[in-house]
Amino acid sequence: MQTRRTFLKLAAATAFSGALSPAEAGQPFSADAFKAAQDEGRPVLIAVAAPWCPICRTQKPILAKLAQDPRFARLAVFEIDFDTQKDLLRRFDARQQSTLIAFKGSTEVGRSVGETQPEWIESLLEKTL
Repeated sequence: MQTRRTFLKLAAATAFSGALSPAEAGQPFSADAFKAAQDEGRPVLIAVAAPWCPICRTQKPILAKLAQDPRFARLAVFEIDFDTQKDLLRRFDARQQSTLIAFKGSTEVGRSVGETQPEWIESLLEKTL
């Protein structure tokens, strides 16, 4: 019983700590922040997600783990809500939730839809470097 309480306390503390960096958690899409990241030559990832999407929920911890890799320290991750940001879906030609779009500067270098294999997502991110 003690182990379960300890686990639940740790899980709650982690979930509500706010300790995740923007790269780990992603940040809501902002045209200004997106352009600034591109102008700085930073690698950029657009993650189109929906709260009800099981694939999106699977992708999120994979992206968080990859964001901790020193190779991706400068990676800017922007999230687009599939249900509410239809104008951005059209702008980026994203037709499904769980779409990942990778940019190197202002050039799109790759995209994937529905990918949950960590090594394939890592490969996509490597294209941004």
